[in-house]
Amino acid sequence: MSTKSPFHPATLLLHEGSERTPFGETSEAMFLTSGFVYDDAEQAEATFLGQAQRYQYSRFGNPTVATFERRMAALEGAEACRATATGMAAVSSALLAHLKTGDRIVASRALFGSCHWIVSTLLPRYGIESVFVDGGDHAAWAEALGKPTQCVLLETPSNPMLDVLDLRMIADLAHAAGAVVVVDNVFATPLLQKPLELGADVVVYSCTKHIDGQGRVLGGAVLGRKQWIEDTLQPFLRNTGPAMSPFNAWVLLKGLETLALRVPAMARNAAEIADFLAGQPEVARVWYPTRADHPQQALSLRQMQGGGTLVTFALADKTAAFRFMNALELIAISNNLGDSRSMVTHPATTTHMKIGAEERAALGITDGVIRFSVGLEDVRDLLDDLRRGLRAASAGLSGTGELAAE
Repeated sequence: MSTKSPFHPATLLLHEGSERTPFGETSEAMFLTSGFVYDDAEQAEATFLGQAQRYQYSRFGNPTVATFERRMAALEGAEACRATATGMAAVSSALLAHLKTGDRIVASRALFGSCHWIVSTLLPRYGIESVFVDGGDHAAWAEALGKPTQCVLLETPSNPMLDVLDLRMIADLAHAAGAVVVVDNVFATPLLQKPLELGADVVVYSCTKHIDGQGRVLGGAVLGRKQWIEDTLQPFLRNTGPAMSPFNAWVLLKGLETLALRVPAMARNAAEIADFLAGQPEVARVWYPTRADHPQQALSLRQMQGGGTLVTFALADKTAAFRFMNALELIAISNNLGDSRSMVTHPATTTHMKIGAEERAALGITDGVIRFSVGLEDVRDLLDDLRRGLRAASAGLSGTGELAAE
């Protein structure tokens, strides 16, 4: 299920979904209001009965948020979109709106830490059976989906090891089992991968990442078929309240305007950096989806429109990783990603700490692994900073914090 717009992405990101007020503003209006008034009591009653289509309360819907939702839907090629307060609100709402006691979910093992917690810990509390599989194992998917299942959750490329999963294969197996397929498409962005065209039913985003792209606000989005969005998701959102603020929606609209410029530029930097790191003796391994040494390179080239903005690489151990990060002068240490500024994090002690050492080992997240979210800086400056970090990783630091003499 997907819908096509006659415009290309860069045009959609500037124009789609706009609804000007009588003042004729060029930039979208920001409706910072909690509620709305009615002409009379009869209109209010008709609105709550669903007989009149009007905004009621910003927890249910807001004009600025609605503009953002229309633009996201057009970019994704989805019939409908609902915005949420955060990316995790998008994931949790999509799952909890769809599942009930006695249902079954099958998920890829390689999930962001909070997503893993929802599947492994939260859903079973409500009597929902949770099954994890290795994302690249066709036989494991076939076995897990060999009996009725209500939902499948996966992310591709995965966080942080950049595993690329075969969306078409998984969707076919999932649909045969009766499942709705939910795909976290954050790393690829709507520009580099279209899960709905590959068989997915629902796509979720942390808009905090590339869509804002400048580290300003939180936000999430859930996209899919209009009937599922309106009949399944909307009642859950309306009554539980993970609403996006109008201010955040307005900021995210501004972020969308430059998405088609930022993501390709960041991806070009990332590809060059991945090649550079692969040639350094301090680096044990590099993961980047479109490199020839990535285990799913052929799938990446078939399924994605580029390698993305993330590079993952492994140093010898935690000590080397910490020395590397602490020596950086330009690249920031942060667990965020998708920002116009470059950032590194150590997944084993940050984003994936809570899943435990055994699960990290199963995913290949060693203590030497670093996730690098590549930004818009001049790549020559980023390479210089990486060289600085790698010298520190191999040589250590002096007692004053300066690089030890080589």
